[in-house]
Amino acid sequence: MIMIRVSFHNPAYREMHVTTQRIASTLLTAALTLGSAHPALAQERQLNLYSSRHYETDEALYANFTRHTGVRINRIEAGEDPLIERIRNEGARSPADVLITVDAGRLWRAEELGFFQPVKSALLDARIPANLRHPQGLWFGFSTRARVIYADKARVAPGAVSRYEDLADPRWKGKVCARSGGHVYNLSLLAGMIARSGEQSAEAWARGVVANFARSPKGGDTDQIAAVASGECELALANTYYYARLARSAKPQDRAIAAKAGLIYPNQAPGDRGTHVNISGAGVLKHAPNRDTAIRFLEYLASDEAQRYFADGNNEWPAVATVKVANPVFAALGEFRQDTQAVAAYGRHQPAAQRIFDRAGWK
Repeated sequence: MIMIRVSFHNPAYREMHVTTQRIASTLLTAALTLGSAHPALAQERQLNLYSSRHYETDEALYANFTRHTGVRINRIEAGEDPLIERIRNEGARSPADVLITVDAGRLWRAEELGFFQPVKSALLDARIPANLRHPQGLWFGFSTRARVIYADKARVAPGAVSRYEDLADPRWKGKVCARSGGHVYNLSLLAGMIARSGEQSAEAWARGVVANFARSPKGGDTDQIAAVASGECELALANTYYYARLARSAKPQDRAIAAKAGLIYPNQAPGDRGTHVNISGAGVLKHAPNRDTAIRFLEYLASDEAQRYFADGNNEWPAVATVKVANPVFAALGEFRQDTQAVAAYGRHQPAAQRIFDRAGWK
């Protein structure tokens, strides 16, 4: 077991008092217990979950909620857009209790359509940091991932790249790979830059990166790491858990890719903003027929057990700072300081980010 030390570099986490942790633990135990004091909860024996997460390891996550509570989970899995369209078409007749998806930008899209209802939970407020949840409790982040830079170890000297801004430096002309600017991972990254520095600065960066492309944007995050390892480019952007999958793979060719691509946590210098992080998160839907059970499910996702499934199963960091996990890749990834701006900003600035990418030619 190792400590997720990255979380303790966030000053807000260091201030968390032990008493708060104990209170949260007590609340969590109560929330997961079917007691006579909550007859309404005891009568609700099912949860209708709409999920755009496509990770096999989530099976154990859901099975353990059922084991703890006796609540059966009826799950609909699909891409984010089909799920949103389904919820829209179902309207007030929707059987969905909870929507769980990846990226704060996608949660914002559902939020803008009025899909969520606010949740008041002392447990969730105590366990989930404020910057990883909606300010009015419409959704909560339950795991985090960082969007980082990968460099060809053979061609990029240590320290030559240390900030996202370096990707726009003309010295890297013809050496940068990226996926589409229309993908939500890149939209959220740019939205974070807009929130920090404004649209003008963000557009200058996007144009600089486009000028440095080694090829037109294509593929997913794993493809960008593989492009660095193959020599197609020297630098690329991708989320950390894709790299961790390669490093943990049973296939020698995957591990060879991870060995050639060095991972860089950007913007770590004193006074700099830290590395961009995003979330997987969930919210209770407006017309949830099993509202109390839905809230209890969100509280379960904040439990130590569920947080370990996110980390050990899909190589995502727990949102709860105090959780210890056994994933051996985290030790290899090392410590880093994360950008602590509210992830809710990623959605608000997403339309502007898309306009900037379009103008810059980041297709």
